[in-house]
Amino acid sequence: MLEQQTGDTRPAVLVFAGLDPSGGAGLAADITAINAQGAHAMPVLTVLTVQDNDRVHSVRALASSEVEAQARALIAKIKISAVKLGIIGSIANAQLIATLARELRQTQPDLPLILDPVLASGHGDNLAQDDPLAIMQILLPLATVVLPNLPEIARLCPQFEENDARAAHLLAQGCQYVLLKGGHASGAQVENVCYSSAGTQHWQWPRLAGEFHGSGCTLASALAGQLARGQSMESALLRAQEYCQAALQHAYPIASGQWMPQR
Repeated sequence: MLEQQTGDTRPAVLVFAGLDPSGGAGLAADITAINAQGAHAMPVLTVLTVQDNDRVHSVRALASSEVEAQARALIAKIKISAVKLGIIGSIANAQLIATLARELRQTQPDLPLILDPVLASGHGDNLAQDDPLAIMQILLPLATVVLPNLPEIARLCPQFEENDARAAHLLAQGCQYVLLKGGHASGAQVENVCYSSAGTQHWQWPRLAGEFHGSGCTLASALAGQLARGQSMESALLRAQEYCQAALQHAYPIASGQWMPQR
């Protein structure tokens, strides 16, 4: 008879995201990145995709009733220490997740909600059945941190030309922090900028050669894991970026095209 093992309880991160069969992005990335921070990922499937390490061929959002059943079974028993949102897939799913987030915050007002505003794949392939901008409008007011890249913030805020104004617009919608990722710019350094009511904070990371599948999921999930463990926002932002940079530095190929981060 095996002796029962005991150990410290890990904080749980409730994750809403899609299935990437290549294993590079979506729930596969979320689970490994969150667990690597010392937290525990609880994946709730929102979208089924057909994709490889480069292109998305089709997307099917699950019915909101299916998403709700998955989430409520977990919420009923397990304390949620953070929520991470990836691909949502439909307006109905976004509305459901917004309802669940508000319910959780009735007893946990400071519950971190990390929003990765995935509007399209790296090659521009669609990742939602409904308008992704409409989906974001539902979720942005609830976000603790939103992590757009340069193309995403331009799509989210087309009425503004400067990124400072775009970030200010997102903050005005209710989110507390905007971490603008600079990977789509040029130059030897990638500059990430965090905007909040306290001002801005900048980080620079050496630009790595090549393209990577699931880098945004990796960073957002690492941040969720760090916040779930009770790290301050300043510490969590730094640790998540350090983790993501290391994962990209040690990325590996499975085929031609984008490489897989070593999470």
